[in-house]
Amino acid sequence: MAAAREEAAGEDELFVLTAVLLTPAQFPAVLGDDFPEACGALGLAPDERGYGLVLGQDGTGARWTVVVDDVSLVAVAIASWDCGMEYDLSPPERSVVAALPGWPLALAVAAPGVPEPHDPELPDDSPDGPLLTPPDTGQWGPAQRRLGADEIARQWATWRGQLDEQSDAETFEGSEGELHPLVRRVIEALHGYVADPPPVGRVRSAFASGEARTLRADGPGWSFVARTDDIAFLLLDDEPGEILPVGRGAELPGLLESLDKLAARPS
Repeated sequence: MAAAREEAAGEDELFVLTAVLLTPAQFPAVLGDDFPEACGALGLAPDERGYGLVLGQDGTGARWTVVVDDVSLVAVAIASWDCGMEYDLSPPERSVVAALPGWPLALAVAAPGVPEPHDPELPDDSPDGPLLTPPDTGQWGPAQRRLGADEIARQWATWRGQLDEQSDAETFEGSEGELHPLVRRVIEALHGYVADPPPVGRVRSAFASGEARTLRADGPGWSFVARTDDIAFLLLDDEPGEILPVGRGAELPGLLESLDKLAARPS
């Protein structure tokens, strides 16, 4: 990825490593259960027009996150990189909202020709704000649980196929089955979302194959991922590493339809 020069990063060259969207429908799950919470983790106002986060290093190798309000520009760059194309992401200065020290996400890449990535040295009264650090995903907790749900959403066919191979999925609700108590608690919370919509981004809808949608929802201690034409999976803080499947039964199809109507969708 090409370097971008940003005055906000200390009048030094910012070598862009990657970029992510921070919008109601698409935001790094490790940062929070919903869009306002994810923005709050970065000290940003939850402007529903969204932001782009450009992560890179300055000439000394220090980590910086440049926040821009030109979401379309960042989206084009991400789409180009995903297709294996080069794209010189150089946001104009007028689009820069903030230059934040550190990275909110863990990256395993570095810019060539500059020192290894390191946190910038900041005075205690630095106007740049507190140093950003990635959430701890080394042990089971909210960040790792949300990342797990995102992975299931990305690899739905793989996870669904593994379930089909199992013969003893105790939490699976068939057409006449009863919901596991832990699953029932989350389903009731989701019905509550339908009755009283939660903060924006708490429920998100994305494209899936055919005419289906992939739904993602989160709440205190749980994450939910489903396809509108299929089943759902739950991950819980109280069940480290466990993935609880929920069959369609009589209740799930209508609930998924209602959730999809209130969900945030990519523009």
